[in-house]
Amino acid sequence: MKPLLPLLLLSLPLAVAASGFQPVDSIRDAALRTVPDLGAPGVEAEAAVDAALRLPACPQPLEARSGGNGIVEVGCAAAGWRLYVPVRVQRSRPVLVLTRPVAAGELLREDMYAVELRDVARLGAGALTDPGQLAGRVTRRALGAGSPLTAQDLVSPRSVRRGDAVTLVSRHGAVEVRAAGRALGEAGADERLSVENLASRRIVQGIVRENGEVEVLR
Repeated sequence: MKPLLPLLLLSLPLAVAASGFQPVDSIRDAALRTVPDLGAPGVEAEAAVDAALRLPACPQPLEARSGGNGIVEVGCAAAGWRLYVPVRVQRSRPVLVLTRPVAAGELLREDMYAVELRDVARLGAGALTDPGQLAGRVTRRALGAGSPLTAQDLVSPRSVRRGDAVTLVSRHGAVEVRAAGRALGEAGADERLSVENLASRRIVQGIVRENGEVEVLR
């Protein structure tokens, strides 16, 4: 979407065409004035008005109100007309976008991504905006160039893999019990993992700690 020109203020007189018709640009501007945050960073709007439209010139400022669903009613009571104008609003925000394809398990570096403005309506949940959120993280799956990075795309580096021998730690107040276990999946630090207790053959859930131990959840 191309940047919009500055909008006329309502207090300014409307230009009236010599032919006695309402200038189409004035109708478009009136519709756009109903977008409350137009002009804010990342906010753009377009109003669709037929350039060949011929309506009687209005002797007063046009009235405009949003009817919802992207439709704005613009009218002139004095001239006895009203028009429904489609208005498309695009709100963008800066997000982190991959500049090249990455494989699953790749550690993200500064040369792999850039900050770009993207349409909020098309972004997935959890799109990341701060490069600090990528520190020490790896991709959960393969991603293509141009993909916005989300929290769901990233995991901690895999410190435990399926089949690894791990130490289970269970704490009850001041009492600590340790047991040998076998990882039933993959996980990084501070992530949840299923582990088989080799002594009891029970499957328990735990959190992988920085030292590689798995603290049993209770």
